Amino acid sequence: MTLGIGGTDREAALASLKPLPEGAAPIELAEYRERIARAQALLREQGLAAIYLHAGTSLRYFTGLVWRSSERLVGALLPARGEVEYLAPAFEEGTVRDYQVLPGAIHTWHEHESPYRLLRQRLDALDRADGRRLGLCESTPFFIVDGLREVAGDWQLVNARPVTSACRMRKSDSEIALMQRAHDMTLAVHRATASMLHEGITAAEVEAFIDDAHRRIGAAGSYFCIVLFGADSAFPHGVKHPKPLQRDDMVLIDTGCLVHGYMSDITRSYVFGTPSARQREIWNVEKAAQAAAFAAARLGVACEDVDAAARACLESHGLGPGYALPGLPHRTGHGIGLDIHEWPYLVGGDTTRLEPGMCFSNEPMICVPGEFGIRHEDHFYLTPQGPRWFTRPAHSIDDPFGLAA
Repeated sequence: MTLGIGGTDREAALASLKPLPEGAAPIELAEYRERIARAQALLREQGLAAIYLHAGTSLRYFTGLVWRSSERLVGALLPARGEVEYLAPAFEEGTVRDYQVLPGAIHTWHEHESPYRLLRQRLDALDRADGRRLGLCESTPFFIVDGLREVAGDWQLVNARPVTSACRMRKSDSEIALMQRAHDMTLAVHRATASMLHEGITAAEVEAFIDDAHRRIGAAGSYFCIVLFGADSAFPHGVKHPKPLQRDDMVLIDTGCLVHGYMSDITRSYVFGTPSARQREIWNVEKAAQAAAFAAARLGVACEDVDAAARACLESHGLGPGYALPGLPHRTGHGIGLDIHEWPYLVGGDTTRLEPGMCFSNEPMICVPGEFGIRHEDHFYLTPQGPRWFTRPAHSIDDPFGLAA
């Protein structure tokens, strides 16, 4: 039996988890002000008068306001000069004020009024010296873009990604600390989960355990969870009707949680039982591909070159080429932060150069249709000295969590 896989029960596995010590502090007001200043400098460089930040993670990143997107316009106007202003339905003003982190005036509209005209009025109040170009964060829903187009007049609407991504892709020390805490939590949950597996357990039962385990260790449950056994594990994001666990199945579990809005995202693949020669071979190739990507992730290297390094490793073992199966059907990695998938991406065509503060998944999954899939997914961040793991990769197929190391 693979070391650390099975052998205990659900309650004992939960009892093995303890809340991690306090110390993961939320982002402070001073950092939000620094983010605003950085964005305003970019706005002036790029000839934008302002950007509109719709409810979601960009609004949270720049202002600290946590608000879900809905059919109503709720957001903020970040001008090239001056203070951030908020827009919201009049009946939500008190709630928005209660949730505010970065202070700013709140401009409201009633249900029978047009929020787009209100936004246009706020734009017209800006300094005309900064031009008439408004950037929209790329998560802005089409119905809002369409509404703004109708009242835009001489205002030009453009994608704000050159500002939002330029700021968000380089994480601060405080952001990295929050992601480190989230990854520490999820790795502990993975270990506990592996220990309570037994023949016949369903994916739904494992998912429920993982949610409870995340709560036990101090998170607000799982942010997401994928549990796959046997041939199902060859489907990167799951199947409609997952099969129960059988002896000698490959197990693939991908899950994560949030700490003050920042993500963890770890996948572990191992065998429940005794690995076959085929499982062992592919498991080790996957580990080599993950290591090749990490070795290629040096400051100044293009994102696409990291993806290419993983694919070259896989092709040297007869997998692929490209996206062909058996092999790697998707990109090697994605950025991460307040969103689970952020810019930039470790994929062909992304020529963004690696810089300190960037954070990525490293998951060059191998899918063998009809047999199994193996995904080793750990995340790393770039320091001035090069890449550093948030979590160490799986140790070996016989001891994936390094319990005997």
